[in-house]
Amino acid sequence: QLQLVESGGGLVQPGGSLRLSCAASGFRLDYYAIGWFRQAPGKEREGVSCISRGDGSTYYANSVKGRFTISRDNAKNTAFLQMDSLQPEDTAVYYCAAKFRGDADPSYWGQGTQVTVSS
Repeated sequence: QLQLVESGGGLVQPGGSLRLSCAASGFRLDYYAIGWFRQAPGKEREGVSCISRGDGSTYYANSVKGRFTISRDNAKNTAFLQMDSLQPEDTAVYYCAAKFRGDADPSYWGQGTQVTVSS
């Protein structure tokens, strides 16, 4: 079965950290660029970060720059999003997606993992 499965979400206090994982099964993740997205209640989905398939170049939304770090471990067929200094406005469902080079849209989406930042 071709799928992405996120894990690592949860409840954390402001200033805390979480590490999200995005594990691919049924296909090789190293053929794809990986993106992390999030959607808060009542808001549109927004892009958070992405990492290329080749040289591993990265992009971060201004709202998370300096606090989040995206990475990938091709040997484990998994991508990660390290989230530090979390704030209540980071509360959302986080999704990972895999996009093949040249495609306009991701080929695979994960089911999402809830991140709640609250005291």
